Amino acid sequence: MERLQKVMAKAGIASRRKCEELIAAGEVRVNGVTVTEAGCKVNPQMDHIEVRGLKIELEKKVYYLLYKPVGYITSVGDPQQRKTVLDLMEGISERIYPVGRLDYDTSGLLLLTNDGDLAFHMTHPSHEMEKEYEALVRGKVSKEALEKLRKGVKLEDGWTAPAKAKVIGEKGPNTLLQLIIHEGRNRQVRRMCETVGHPVLQLKRTRIAFLTIGHLKQGKFRPLLPEEVNKLKQIKIPLD
Repeated sequence: MERLQKVMAKAGIASRRKCEELIAAGEVRVNGVTVTEAGCKVNPQMDHIEVRGLKIELEKKVYYLLYKPVGYITSVGDPQQRKTVLDLMEGISERIYPVGRLDYDTSGLLLLTNDGDLAFHMTHPSHEMEKEYEALVRGKVSKEALEKLRKGVKLEDGWTAPAKAKVIGEKGPNTLLQLIIHEGRNRQVRRMCETVGHPVLQLKRTRIAFLTIGHLKQGKFRPLLPEEVNKLKQIKIPLD
């Protein structure tokens, strides 16, 4: 027997958190009965589980690393009919979804999977994984601004954890920064840079934990190797 939201996540419905929301909203039925308690335990081999009227089927777990271009939203669908990252995943039959997010105007690495356990592991606050960004910011970045980023800055939703920050280049009057964080707040890098007086002009995520862009071209994806999946599952980084 397993918790209902865990079974749903394994089936590729959504992340475990989103599955809990679907259950609470009365969108899930088990053996014909609506269930609203996320702690409900089910037998995935025997119980008939429906989400919004559709029976869920357990799928083979798959894992893909995508180099997302600017101009795609990190979602499985969009009411405004904008392009989503799933539009780039041609030939994939499984119901995958992105782990975490990248803004519409941010490029870089994004993991997509139907493994709800791994998605939960990677996004849970107790073991957020390092994410490395290259940010082209307006102006020349001073040592004082770098030190603020390294110590943490105060945003409207509270202080950020200390970041690793360094200058890696200049482009005319602007600066190319490398920033490494392990939190997952909305538009965090952009807000951090703006807070220290250097708005982001371009932003790219170049690394998630040990996964890097490598030879991956923009708009393309590759499956993760089994050893990469195992290594991701073993990473556990406590918050500072």
